[in-house]
Amino acid sequence: MASSLNSLLRASKPSSSSLIFNLIRRMSNVPENTVYSGPTTQTPNKRVTLAQLRQKYKKNEPISMVTAYDYPSAVHVDMAEIDICLVGDSAAMVVHGHDTTLPITVEEILVHCRAVARGARRPLLVGDLPFGSYESSSVQAVDSAVRILKEGGMDAIKLEGGSPSRIVAAKAIVEAGIAVMGHVGLTPQAISVLGGFRPQGRNVASAVKVVETALALQEAGCFSVVLECVPPPVAAATTAALQIPTIGIGAGPFCSGQVLVYHDLLGMLQHPHHAKVTPKFCKQYARVGDNINQALRQYKEDVTSGSFPDADHSPYKISETDANGFLNELQRLGFDKAASAASDAVEKMNTAQPIGVGNPTK
Repeated sequence: MASSLNSLLRASKPSSSSLIFNLIRRMSNVPENTVYSGPTTQTPNKRVTLAQLRQKYKKNEPISMVTAYDYPSAVHVDMAEIDICLVGDSAAMVVHGHDTTLPITVEEILVHCRAVARGARRPLLVGDLPFGSYESSSVQAVDSAVRILKEGGMDAIKLEGGSPSRIVAAKAIVEAGIAVMGHVGLTPQAISVLGGFRPQGRNVASAVKVVETALALQEAGCFSVVLECVPPPVAAATTAALQIPTIGIGAGPFCSGQVLVYHDLLGMLQHPHHAKVTPKFCKQYARVGDNINQALRQYKEDVTSGSFPDADHSPYKISETDANGFLNELQRLGFDKAASAASDAVEKMNTAQPIGVGNPTK
């Protein structure tokens, strides 16, 4: 294709170069003149790989991981150069408003995965296997994992728990050629048997189980293990016992890396219900929810007062000639009221001044 276009360009006379340019331009997928921005570049930054994560691990360089659930959050995670972006089943709570992670389905998680894959070009992308999508059999687990990669655009999957059936499922997924991240300690999908969101590893038997389960997941082929809500000494022991990175969440500072939920670390959900379920271990690096609430209230006030949209935010013009022609056509069609409204709008927009040019109303 490229060689034929080059031949065409060489054979063309100078006077036809503009025609050739227009031909090539029409073949582009980037809009030439639109109201909204066009597609993003198709030359993304190099994706973080498992090999790069292994190198960081060997060098004792902490690994950063954050959740994302849509295109905007993925873009922010991407711009921050986070190592791993997790499309977590926590979307059930922070996006869909459920009290647990259990209700979210494969179909729903796939929507989030696809949106994140479009926005996060750099981090390794990991998609959660939702509750009910891998417990029945290894075949079900592999099928669900394949969908997360094939339909969701992820690079790897994460599954919770360390029961024998989960270990078998993790091994089967790895053998199918799919990278797997394990998850031990507090496993939110198991709150039915855990009796709620309860920390794990707080007695000898439970602490030993965390270490043994993590080792079993490593043996199954997992490239990393999340340690959630366990005491720091238990996390330290597990990290020392493993030869793969541990990613801590509420597990203290002795893991190979850390993960937090996007909405939690940004303080995005500032309302009573979320205040009750925001984990104690989460550090809020901002209070974005307060800013959102303030902006929405200001927007409502501006709409109510009529100060929005102003001249600065009414950018699309019609020439005087076309405006007059439009008024005449409306009158000819018998739309006198519409013609009068259009005439008044023309007069008001012509006398309106942009913000910052002598306009005292804002």
